[in-house]
Amino acid sequence: MHLSRSPRRRTAAWAAAALTVTGLLIGPPSAAAASGPTAQVDAALLNAVDGGGDASFFVVLKDKADLSPAKGKRAHAAKAKSAFSELKTKAQTSQRSLNSFLDKKKVGHQDFWIANAVKVTGDADLIAELSKRSDVAQIVKEQHYKLDDIESKPSKAATKAAVNAASKAAATEEDGAPEWGVKDIKADQVWDEYRDRGEGIVIASVDSGVQYDHPDLVDNYRGNNGDGSFTHDYNWFDASGQCPTSAPCDNNGHGTHTMGTMAGKGGVGVAPGATWIAAKGCETESCSDGALLAAGQWILAPTDHNGENPRPDLAPNIVNNSWGGGQTTFYQDIVEAWNAAGIFEAFAAGNAGDGATCSTTEAPGAQAPAYGVGAYDSTGKIAKFSGFGPSLVDGSMKPNISAPGVDVRSTWPGDSYNTISGTSMATPHVAGAVALLWSAAPSLIGDIDTTRTLLNEGATDVDDTHCGGTTAANNVWGEGKLDIYSSVEKAPHSAGTVTGKVTDKATGTALSGLSIQATDTAGTSRTVHTTGTGGYRLTLSAGTYDFTVSGYGYATSSVSGVEVTESGDLTQDFALDAVASHQVSGTVKDVQGRPLGKATVAVSGTPVKPVTTGTDGTFTLPAVAEGSYTLTVTPTAPVLCNGVYAESLKVAGDMSEKVKLPLRTDSYGHTCSPATYSWVKGTTKVALSGDEDAKTISLPFPVELYGVSYTSASVTTNGLINFMEPRLGDFDNVALPSVAKPNGAVAALWDDLVLDKKSSVQTATKGDVGHRTFAVVWNKAAYADGSGGRATFEAVFDEATGAVTLQYNTVDDRGVGATVGIENQAGVDALQYSYNQPVLTAGSAVRIAPEGK
Repeated sequence: MHLSRSPRRRTAAWAAAALTVTGLLIGPPSAAAASGPTAQVDAALLNAVDGGGDASFFVVLKDKADLSPAKGKRAHAAKAKSAFSELKTKAQTSQRSLNSFLDKKKVGHQDFWIANAVKVTGDADLIAELSKRSDVAQIVKEQHYKLDDIESKPSKAATKAAVNAASKAAATEEDGAPEWGVKDIKADQVWDEYRDRGEGIVIASVDSGVQYDHPDLVDNYRGNNGDGSFTHDYNWFDASGQCPTSAPCDNNGHGTHTMGTMAGKGGVGVAPGATWIAAKGCETESCSDGALLAAGQWILAPTDHNGENPRPDLAPNIVNNSWGGGQTTFYQDIVEAWNAAGIFEAFAAGNAGDGATCSTTEAPGAQAPAYGVGAYDSTGKIAKFSGFGPSLVDGSMKPNISAPGVDVRSTWPGDSYNTISGTSMATPHVAGAVALLWSAAPSLIGDIDTTRTLLNEGATDVDDTHCGGTTAANNVWGEGKLDIYSSVEKAPHSAGTVTGKVTDKATGTALSGLSIQATDTAGTSRTVHTTGTGGYRLTLSAGTYDFTVSGYGYATSSVSGVEVTESGDLTQDFALDAVASHQVSGTVKDVQGRPLGKATVAVSGTPVKPVTTGTDGTFTLPAVAEGSYTLTVTPTAPVLCNGVYAESLKVAGDMSEKVKLPLRTDSYGHTCSPATYSWVKGTTKVALSGDEDAKTISLPFPVELYGVSYTSASVTTNGLINFMEPRLGDFDNVALPSVAKPNGAVAALWDDLVLDKKSSVQTATKGDVGHRTFAVVWNKAAYADGSGGRATFEAVFDEATGAVTLQYNTVDDRGVGATVGIENQAGVDALQYSYNQPVLTAGSAVRIAPEGK
């Protein structure tokens, strides 16, 4: 539910307002109009709809989740699970009334549980109605915010030298010469004296993405299986929808740079031993509120690439946020949710400073619950752009601390490096520093307050009180310059250190990339991977642990009851047995039971090279090592109703698999399946004609679409049935889903069509009450391109099951310029059968039905 799609006969351009700062946020809310509303309405939103147009905005509800139980949990996974459960339950309960109101108004909405907010697009009248609701606290306009400008790029020679140095360091398992910022905060001293590089800590970012296979980043990406294969589900999420595949991407560079400063090897990263994951919350050069909220949810409860099946137990320990802007409390709910879940958050203080003016720091880093970070240069001077306090949001001292943020060199897409400046560059120094602190002192993991205290106490004071405060804590430097060595020294050192080597039992060869997981009696796990020499290192709180070592091609080895003592050193080596490999072959059939060629067959998360099925559907994989895996079969385009097969595969000998692909589904649970063609002849004419026309018709029974029931719909000349509103001009079809209008629609044959004297649209109702069908029939619709072709097709709604069957009597171009499928009311979920593909044959039918129907 956003701006209208641009018709191909006309062009329209729009640009979101962008702040010249490090990221996102909404402007301050103002008191709403004098009609007695209970909610605050953002002044920017009122201005946006003043001329009679629509705008996208967030309706923030008053009801808040109680996160105190989550704070009381000890284990990281338990904290995250508790916070997720409470937030999700509270949002579902409190949003029910609002969503019912929006559905009755035929207004699409996207719901968020982490902030108890609902995203809506509407006009001034809708905003006025919403503001009067007793359950609404605030209504704020969606904004987009600009990422830091790129200030410099290294020469090709400098990049080549850096890549060579990084490769050499990786080969010798050396850290590489530390960058000036890494050295200035004394991270290298922590490496040397504590042998700690962030091992066992998971660090995340919400940014423009990451080049996951960059030489300095690929080894410690959590999605790296250690054998040349990758699993991106739960380790990467593209909330922006910009990446071309399910693999991580970075179409800006900003996110790769910040991740390198946190966890990159070769001297660029503060914690090169930490494991990283990431969410892309910034589209390209800017970040939208919607994408940032979705990314914020994913951080607390990572999902698969479809945004489904959340796993809060896989939440990271730390999240970096090198974005911000404006003066607002919006997003504060996310900050507090992360904190309650034991996830340390670091936020940029913003680049709106001029070196003198006070109160230039920006949210969320300007919010009291957030840990805001200012920037300084290599000479020890505060950066001119660094935002100062006190906060205009709540009067709190800001920033909380300062870190290196000028001329910071780090990783860049294209296996390259770049040197840029901003509080965006300072913030990942703090995030990486916390990884070092928690790795060295694991009793601190999830203890946000104590961690902040140690960072603050370890910082070097800088006397600049012109914006208020003291030498020890002021509104220019915060608590001072980050000194992670000092903070680690002040931390409790009751942990023991476990080191060891993993080898092949038969040959003694060192095994690299294998997973070492240590789990205590409370169920808390820490995971590291073996290095190129087969070695590993873990710092663990005193206690009893079970160790498990696993990796492709080897039998899993476990040791129980390993006692780790306070400040003790323990060696735990493993010698693994290699397992035999076997042939895995089989046949793949489509949803109709026919052999399916050109499907990709893979053993997920292994180095086994995927294969493609032959025309007869058969396949033979390269030899697969004994073990339990997931066999994945992905159909090639056009996929039609064929879903992705993903089932367990236990290899213990030669195997022959018989695979039948499942029906495709959308997130809501609709299924797509080929149906038996049974043409319904129209009986009642709909008054539609010409090139662009629409007519609202009454439905003989309520029709449900994505959980919302409708008694009327708008039928268009262009093969659409719109349930949200009558629309004209939608002759330029697009792929589904798309947030641009139209939304909440059935696309029987969405194309640029014309109804001339030979054409008509009719309806027909058949059957008894409770078991009726209702058909909308387009007869001999002509193509607007003048090709002379025509199409006769229909959508048949079933009262008993809620299904819709799309039937095709004749489609002369077979759908080469059409979209077929259904889409939800917010344009964020859809079940698309085809898009601009010649797959529609005469006498064919496709059934789209609710789950289980």
